Amino acid sequence: MSARITRARTALFAFLLLMSATACGEAGKTITRLAVGDPGPDPYTLAANADDDEQVDRRAEAGGQVKGDAPGLYGGTRKAAACDKDALVEFLQAGGEKAGAWSGVLGITVAEIPGFVADLTPAVLRVDTLVTNHGYRDGTATAIPAVLQAGIAVLVDRHGVPVVKCNCGNPLTPPDAEIDPKNSDFRGASWPQFSGGKVTVIATPEQEVKSLTLVDSETETAFERPAGSGGDRDGAAVPIPPAARSEPPLSTSGQTTGPATSGPATSGGVTPTRSGTPTGTPTDSPTDSPAPEESATEDGATGKPSATPGVRVPEKSPTAEAEEAPATGTEKPAEAAGPDEPAGGTTVPAPEPEQTRPQQSEQATRPAEPEPSDPGPGTTGG
Repeated sequence: MSARITRARTALFAFLLLMSATACGEAGKTITRLAVGDPGPDPYTLAANADDDEQVDRRAEAGGQVKGDAPGLYGGTRKAAACDKDALVEFLQAGGEKAGAWSGVLGITVAEIPGFVADLTPAVLRVDTLVTNHGYRDGTATAIPAVLQAGIAVLVDRHGVPVVKCNCGNPLTPPDAEIDPKNSDFRGASWPQFSGGKVTVIATPEQEVKSLTLVDSETETAFERPAGSGGDRDGAAVPIPPAARSEPPLSTSGQTTGPATSGPATSGGVTPTRSGTPTGTPTDSPTDSPAPEESATEDGATGKPSATPGVRVPEKSPTAEAEEAPATGTEKPAEAAGPDEPAGGTTVPAPEPEQTRPQQSEQATRPAEPEPSDPGPGTTGG
């Protein structure tokens, strides 16, 4: 009896241990996707127009770990900032308990919030980024692993690591090192470019970042933004460095295709530019018409297919050519008189160019000789 009870207790203990390990594993491998404009669960506040409304030029090199000082890891608009640092400080100072929860997540005191926020740099993500997103609910801070879509505006610290999500004010910390995005489950709305293999973890570099190399998607240039500044001290626009090149645009099927450009491809083979003017040749447009010289020599003279698909120009008879010939003020050359036609009364035309005038035989061009007259009377012997 005692042996049976011992076996039952052992089995129960093993079952509970297995369930505990499974639950922890599932919780650590479920990642919430947060798309552009989505504040996510338990937001501290709501900030309108914080994210990049247009499709950001995503960084081609993505996935794995990338250090926060990598060129072109972030984007932004030169001389402008998507995040309002002053508004965030005012909100937290008036928030009471929220300020305590917010500062506690980042390891600072409530009194240190103004100086901490002033030292942050506004930027826009160019890669889908794995973080721990901290919300606020019922007086306490919450935490979930989340992947932020490229295009979300953030505030980054002196190491180039995101610490605030601008559209909701939520503090961000690095993700759990045991989470592998390639082998995780995801929940929440997705986006066409999403792939677990391209989710990026932004790591801390060895030294503090003096400036960030941001990519301006609107002008397709790069510029330097000093750490802690808000756009007022941005450097001059320069070409985008090769390491910060953009991901190729999406086709209508949701797959990347063609060389990297500033905008996504559209149906019909036309790619819009940033000014809204389409470039390229639509696949459903007819081929351009040939030049008039080609039409006259190829289509009209030889009867080859015309430039318009499915249309063939018939050969023209000599009579039709004569009727369509333009008036030049001279008449067509007369043919040699036949046996039943009078030779007189014909107007001699002006000579035609040598290369187009048909060659006439010597007999046709020689004037007709007069016929001999009848012999007079008395000339015949009788």
